[in-house]
Amino acid sequence: MDPFQRFCDLQNRRQFLTRSGMGLGTAALANAVTALAGNTTQHHTAKAKRVIFLFMAGGPSQLDLFDYKPDLHRQQGKPLPKSVSNGQRVTVMTKGQPQIIYSSPYKFSKHGKSGLYLSELLPEMSSMVDDLCLIKSTHTNAINHDPAQTFFCTGSEIAGKASMGSWLSYGLGSMNKELPDYVVMQSAFWSAPKANIQALYSRLWGSGYLPSRHQGVAFQSAGDPVLFLSNPPGVDRGARRKALDLVTQLNRNEQAQAGDPEIETSITQQEMAFRMQTSVPELTDLSKENKRVMESYGPDVHKSGSFARNCLLARRMAERDVRYIQLFHRGWDHHSNLPVNLPAQVRDVDQPIAALLRDLKQRGLLEDTLVVFAGEFGRTTYGQAASSPKNFGRDHHPRCFTTWMAGGGVKGGISHGETDDFCYNVSKDPVHVHDFHATILHQLGIDHERLIFPHQGLDQKLTGVEPARVVSEILV
Repeated sequence: MDPFQRFCDLQNRRQFLTRSGMGLGTAALANAVTALAGNTTQHHTAKAKRVIFLFMAGGPSQLDLFDYKPDLHRQQGKPLPKSVSNGQRVTVMTKGQPQIIYSSPYKFSKHGKSGLYLSELLPEMSSMVDDLCLIKSTHTNAINHDPAQTFFCTGSEIAGKASMGSWLSYGLGSMNKELPDYVVMQSAFWSAPKANIQALYSRLWGSGYLPSRHQGVAFQSAGDPVLFLSNPPGVDRGARRKALDLVTQLNRNEQAQAGDPEIETSITQQEMAFRMQTSVPELTDLSKENKRVMESYGPDVHKSGSFARNCLLARRMAERDVRYIQLFHRGWDHHSNLPVNLPAQVRDVDQPIAALLRDLKQRGLLEDTLVVFAGEFGRTTYGQAASSPKNFGRDHHPRCFTTWMAGGGVKGGISHGETDDFCYNVSKDPVHVHDFHATILHQLGIDHERLIFPHQGLDQKLTGVEPARVVSEILV
């Protein structure tokens, strides 16, 4: 066959397959748009407009920070009773090993009008305790980091699902056309010796099966906050605008022929990238920030990529109505030498978090900003890798751990849920991760049962198919 004719036949087959596939895709898009139309309107009055999620990757020890067990020292050095562990799953790191109890070496005391107990490791956060709602009965499914982090961020241990921030972007839309709906910042490390640090994958802030314009935008800790934000040498803003207009027209032409919804996503993202050339430098320029306020976040605020600086940027994003702001702070996986590593780790976050809460409150933003603190799971009451109380660690523990919320219509100065005397099992008012998610959605005016997206023959939800409930007891 003539090579030119063969090329023409190949192109015709490609066009047929493309248009056939896009025909099906257009039908699916119509269904998705129908579902979306029902989700853009809030299902009830919202108490919060935005979320700041402080994610402590690695699993903070609830027993040493939030969950006071004053009588546990009497069990120091004794085996954990089998009636308490009850044959529950443990990691391979401690499987078959003696489960020797290590009570917390840190003092706890009451704080604020509420009289909530917090560890001596949290002196700054203790000053804001009357704004915190401690949820001591949080529990999860996964016992290893990757599936547990994926579960907490997306509602599923299976990779590829949509993250919570993406769900909110999809369900509620944007409040600010100059900045993304969903921004992610990871902290660089300063205080603690960093061992057992797991990678964070972009799927934790990905959009999954939702249109890709709803995925989180990761800010960089060095250089341009967003990749390729600056124009290359020899290209000014006017030239970039002309180039973008041309590309947009080409995309519109292709969209008219193919009907691919991701083309519209590309157009939207390219326009956002152009606007961010102005909005992001203004956001990250701290030269006009009040010096006293900056100093309240601690000395690390002057270090690019620090958790302190990211907390300050989170407040600035909240002022500019970014819908979902997620700060990741790694290094909480303390399998050994906890008495050295945990205090150093806490120093990274204690003062910045307290400053963030205080800053939001003084500006009237805490009322409609829901601040959330969580890790993927907690730590065991029994020790690991220990030869003495000075160098013990704690293993992963999904059965019970402490999270907290503040602002956004959540009661302050309360503790919800309880654990047993060994801080090993939930003994009262359990809160599953899906309940946690349902409550966050509720505060933003969304019924978690009604926020859906049709995919692979199912109405997908952040809270999955298992029963989940709004934790109404903690709400104003």
